[in-house]
Amino acid sequence: MTRNPLDILFLGGSGIISAASVRRAVARGHRVTVLNRGRSTHRELPADVEQLAADVTDDAAVDAVLDGRDFDVVAQFRAFSPDHVARDIARFTGRTGQYVFVSSASAYQTPPSRLPVTESTPLRNPYWAYSRDKIAGEDLLVRAYRENAFPATIVRPSHTYDRTLLPTLGAWTDVARMRDGRPVVVPGDGTSLWTLTHTEDFAVGFVGLLGHPHAIGDTFQIMGTHAPTWNQIYTWLAAAAGVPDPEIVHVASETIAHVLPDVGPGLLGDKAHSMVFDCAKLQALVPEFATTITYDEAAHEQIAWFDAHAAARETDPVLDAGFDRLVAHAGAI
Repeated sequence: MTRNPLDILFLGGSGIISAASVRRAVARGHRVTVLNRGRSTHRELPADVEQLAADVTDDAAVDAVLDGRDFDVVAQFRAFSPDHVARDIARFTGRTGQYVFVSSASAYQTPPSRLPVTESTPLRNPYWAYSRDKIAGEDLLVRAYRENAFPATIVRPSHTYDRTLLPTLGAWTDVARMRDGRPVVVPGDGTSLWTLTHTEDFAVGFVGLLGHPHAIGDTFQIMGTHAPTWNQIYTWLAAAAGVPDPEIVHVASETIAHVLPDVGPGLLGDKAHSMVFDCAKLQALVPEFATTITYDEAAHEQIAWFDAHAAARETDPVLDAGFDRLVAHAGAI
């Protein structure tokens, strides 16, 4: 049953994950306020949204624009450090009925000892500082709930995308290479499973948890059941780009991380291993949550969007050169 209307504050709100949730919250009849820097974006907010402008990391600016206001729900999409979470706990204690922290499925044990991953899978990621900071933020919230009944809900999305976020290592650089008839680099042997969740599907699960009394003090992972292989992901993206037979070169993830160190943490700490999830816990509270958009469909939406936005079709010369080195290395073996 929908709990209407809620006063919801989104910290963030125009990002890849959050914008669809804002739209769904408005469509469900909630009163929505978005606090972010107010910069232009490819994701327009509904007209009914109240927009507040401040950098969410600037405590004085946030306090000024909120001016002591209370909310039924605070949804935090932009906290990436335990210090930020600690400040939120202090700021919103006594001022909200639910504080929802967007963590990450990359916080789970890497590599996982067993599949599917559930909310009880241990949290440990030795490869990626981003994930360790999310774990530390979660730890603060669990302690605040246990000791002071701070009304925290933790959500862990996996790879969530919209039309603007290509899932491959090189993003548009990969598309440009395929259209030029050049090989693309795929980690491992390309057969590991990777869960992809469209932001519109994520929004159903996320908004369904807002204001739900059984979500307080608990953790939920939000991702679909669609887990294609990396070979499929690259092949579907190529087909959408008009390349029916892309040249795929498989390279060990450790080798990719060595040649492209900026890619390494996110690859070794997240994408290098099969990741599939059991979302029964979420579906018990939000039974309408399901995968309705799969990547073989969404790839066409993405390519159409990029083809219509020339400024977004940027290639990365560092990645491009690194891919060339990796292809040459693979050919020499």
